[in-house]
Amino acid sequence: MQRIRSTFTIDKEVIDELDALAKELGEKKSHIVEKALTLYYDYLDTAVAEKRLDSLEKGESQSIPADEVYRRLGIE
Repeated sequence: MQRIRSTFTIDKEVIDELDALAKELGEKKSHIVEKALTLYYDYLDTAVAEKRLDSLEKGESQSIPADEVYRRLGIE
């Protein structure tokens, strides 16, 4: 997997806790952040799915049957 350096701003308290955890666990801060984001993305995937389901149930959006998707993509 390609590694990319990124810069962003975080509250001091969050950085202090990250520093303490990295030291205690003997892990790189970037590794802890990467694992935390991966777990949070799983949470967000669930939140997005629930929002979409709610929208579908309220009639605000419509689903497309799988056979129609396959046909449009030429995967029949």
